[in-house]
Amino acid sequence: MSTTTLHDSPFVRAWQRMRALLLARPWIGTETLIVGACLYFSLFANGVFWRAAAPQPLTQWQWALSLFLLVTAANGVWLTLLVWRRTARLVLSLLVVTSALAGHYMAAYGIYIDADMVRNVLHTDWREASELAGVDALLPLLATLPALAVIWRVRLRERTWKRTLALRVALLAGMVGTAVLGVLPVTQPLTAFLRNQREVRYLVTPANVLVSLAKVVSEEPPGRARTQLPIGEDAVQSPAATMRRPRLLVLVVGETARAANWGLNGYARQTTPELARRGVLNFPRVTACGSSTEVSLPCMFSPYGRAQYDEKAIRGHQSVLHVLQRAGVATLWRDNQSGCKGVCSGLQVEDMRARQDAALCNGVRCHDGILLEGLADAARRHKGDQVIVLHMLGNHGPTYFERYPPAFQRFTPVCESSDLGRCSREQIVNAYDNALGYTDHVLATAIDTLATLPGYDTALLYVSDHGESLGEKGLYLHGMPYSIAPREQLEVPMVAWFSDGWRASTRLDAACLRRVATAPHSHDDLFHTLLGLTDVRTSLYQPDHDIFLTCRAGQ
Repeated sequence: MSTTTLHDSPFVRAWQRMRALLLARPWIGTETLIVGACLYFSLFANGVFWRAAAPQPLTQWQWALSLFLLVTAANGVWLTLLVWRRTARLVLSLLVVTSALAGHYMAAYGIYIDADMVRNVLHTDWREASELAGVDALLPLLATLPALAVIWRVRLRERTWKRTLALRVALLAGMVGTAVLGVLPVTQPLTAFLRNQREVRYLVTPANVLVSLAKVVSEEPPGRARTQLPIGEDAVQSPAATMRRPRLLVLVVGETARAANWGLNGYARQTTPELARRGVLNFPRVTACGSSTEVSLPCMFSPYGRAQYDEKAIRGHQSVLHVLQRAGVATLWRDNQSGCKGVCSGLQVEDMRARQDAALCNGVRCHDGILLEGLADAARRHKGDQVIVLHMLGNHGPTYFERYPPAFQRFTPVCESSDLGRCSREQIVNAYDNALGYTDHVLATAIDTLATLPGYDTALLYVSDHGESLGEKGLYLHGMPYSIAPREQLEVPMVAWFSDGWRASTRLDAACLRRVATAPHSHDDLFHTLLGLTDVRTSLYQPDHDIFLTCRAGQ
């Protein structure tokens, strides 16, 4: 075969064309890159949205086409405003990677990306992040390489600012027009769809991330943390508090424990055998303020609560702990989680996460038993009334199997992966229930410690911050928008225990306690119940939300 014939072969010509294409660096306008990015996001980064909103796109082509135009336009409006020539490569690269990760976690755990979820991500510490950053997240990142290569390969034309502004206005108008074209053919079914399934807007990537991030930044501007405004400045302890023995209330804030798997609530498995033997008061009908720690924790310690939910007001004001401290009740926050989310700002805090107890800690995390180490000594440092908060790691997922020592692995086999999709539901539930069993042990041990602590009338109150989904309806973990969050994420366990001394000094009526325990309660009751238990009076106090008020003699 001659050299000429070889060079003219179709395979060589195809390779040469491919090589030329790969080496080419075409000049395009920034607006063209934006349009290309919008089409990429609609076609390749919104699989979860398409499965939720257009389950039959081939047989409902008009509906699918309209949604395609709307999704493209929604992303287009944001990119038109955010992407400019000098920062286009960086911004689009970040959005491509973020969209890939968001799509992966939405598909793997059934989560939605709203402001609360973005806030959770921004406030997640490295320990939590490392548990979610599994090998399974690498595949969607690898799939973004072609898009990233295009973004960094093309050359962007320079234009005068007048020309740039004119093109940008035209592009923005085009995106609005595209949205109109998407709406007109399906106005009636689209209106019904958005009314009945409003949550699907949290699946449109990357618009969901951008909108949610903008909301978070507007509520919590970056920079130096703002000083929280005081509340309950009129708070004082009742004179009756000086006529009795000092009181020690241990408030245990659980993590990700759901009512459905709580043994005392009638769950098929007895996940709370030790508490059952301690004769605690169980509350089977308690609703959380939110479906994530980032929402629930500040809310449950706030006077606003879910009934008057105001994110800015809750985060911008002090908590009930500050009110107690102001009234003379000493407070201490012992943390084995990711901080108090502003609830304990300026108050005494002990971070238990970095302890080196070989039996309870592995250098990264500590089991919740660490919260009881030195608890009695911590109580003795103050002679008057005090409230000690124990913030548990509890059942924080997805690595439930790491939340308890090996001795508490009662239910097997267990899921030993952060990728819950690799495990059966039985394995996931087994690991989760084992972690609940360890929480039961820690609470029972805390009660035993308080029962023998001299010099104090003692009590313990436990309530979880939110629940968890374990595969029901394809959902895992927590953090769903409150309006659509399933009951598994919002219904939480709560128990109370009072020492004989506390019962006697308060003259608690046992029959009354049993009666109020069966009534529905919520996180909104915690603020006022803590004030009542510590005899603190303030204009913020609402008697109707003090759970134990009617059971105290003379009230």
